[in-house]
Amino acid sequence: MERDYDIIVAGGGLSGLVAATTAAHVAKQKLRILVIDRNPSDDQGKKTVSGWVCGDAVGAHGPDYFKKFTGIKYGKPEIEHFVKGVIAYSPDREASLKFTEDGYILNRRLMPQRMKNDAEKLGVEFVNEALLQRVLADNGMVYGVEGTKDGKPFRKTAKVVIDATGQASVLRVNLPIKSYIEKTIDRNDLETTGRYIMEFEHAKEDITFFDPNYCVIHLDNILAPGGYAWVFPKGPNKVNIGLGVNKTCHDERNRKLGKNQDLKGLIDEYVKLNPVLKNTRPSQDPNDKGNSYGTWQVSVRRQNDCLAANGYMIIGDAAWMAKPLDAGGMGPAFFSGTIAGKRAAEAVEANDSSEKFLWKYAHDFMLERGLNTPGMEIFRRMLQKIDNSQLNYGTRHFLSKMDMDKITRGEHPDFSSLDKIEMMIRGALNMKLAKEMKYTASKNKSLSTLFKSYPDTPDKFPAWHSLVMKEMQEAFKRYPF
Repeated sequence: MERDYDIIVAGGGLSGLVAATTAAHVAKQKLRILVIDRNPSDDQGKKTVSGWVCGDAVGAHGPDYFKKFTGIKYGKPEIEHFVKGVIAYSPDREASLKFTEDGYILNRRLMPQRMKNDAEKLGVEFVNEALLQRVLADNGMVYGVEGTKDGKPFRKTAKVVIDATGQASVLRVNLPIKSYIEKTIDRNDLETTGRYIMEFEHAKEDITFFDPNYCVIHLDNILAPGGYAWVFPKGPNKVNIGLGVNKTCHDERNRKLGKNQDLKGLIDEYVKLNPVLKNTRPSQDPNDKGNSYGTWQVSVRRQNDCLAANGYMIIGDAAWMAKPLDAGGMGPAFFSGTIAGKRAAEAVEANDSSEKFLWKYAHDFMLERGLNTPGMEIFRRMLQKIDNSQLNYGTRHFLSKMDMDKITRGEHPDFSSLDKIEMMIRGALNMKLAKEMKYTASKNKSLSTLFKSYPDTPDKFPAWHSLVMKEMQEAFKRYPF
């Protein structure tokens, strides 16, 4: 069948733009590539009705990986601020964990516009204000997308469809062909998050609440039940401040405190208790117009265990790739978009968009980024079960510099500083916490081994996946919701 395009990228956010640009670059602009986005062209990649809602922070390794394949480098104004890493504070703020890695604080409204311009220079076409509803499929093969544009039916065909339409992707949920892709996500694997972009005056200096050189995170199951709160600098007098919560943990927190505080109430309280921020107001920067406050949902589980089917690939949030521990989604978006774009271009050139050929993308991503996420998912579940006193103690005594380096690299800590005799002396409660942390480290080792042997062909997937689920279900029984 003659197709309208070689590659259609559904969704013009960060991961979709990365995929389209990479494919065009790898194929030396010889392919017909179309990006379809639901937003007007001037609002490219807008995530929700309340804006380009995001924490705005990304480690340099993600954009650097994309640069390696395309040569594209970012700077101001799409990068607003540069940071040296992240510092996470215990609830009592007497202990901290420093993750040293160069990072960028982006302007999420400007970034997609810059990326769209880069893609257009490589010949990528765009259709905006189109609402996609389903993929087109025949004989078990995806061959396009359809929906509406300007109130009229809209339909485009392609040899490969890359789904970058976000966490709740209707294309994935309604995928009509047989595949191993999971279509829906458990409610407890989502966090509800919200943030302000604010300008402020300095009431005092306190780097535990605002540090111009580091992203500040507060671990606190009262302030941010089941998640964490953050203060990310966007300049000397500008900040992205917000928090994320797990609904079950949030409801339990309100029940224990006899409160009925919603997410915005939690965020407003968090802003008020910050001793550095004075005379706060929504950002007056024209580049933040329509983006000063917003909420969104983000996945905090491992990525979808399967990422490809006949003629179809899922990337970024559509594949639940936000990291389980910190919900960071932009790094995985750069990696998945780059790998998928490269493999999609190769599939077109080989005239083979079968599941078996596109499986190379899934295999590459799992070995490059995905192998540590299952262990982190279990670690996250364990952390959501402990209270602030245990968080204080664990932060102070259980995490060594070696563990911090591992987490910075996206790996599970092995808690090498845990000592059984010392824990026994310090009390049974801390001994129990040490036991749980050791358990998550042990479980991570077995899962990492499994993911290092991610099947290189789809026919091997069922047997492999049954082993993964056996390991995961055992941990889920230990840390249920």
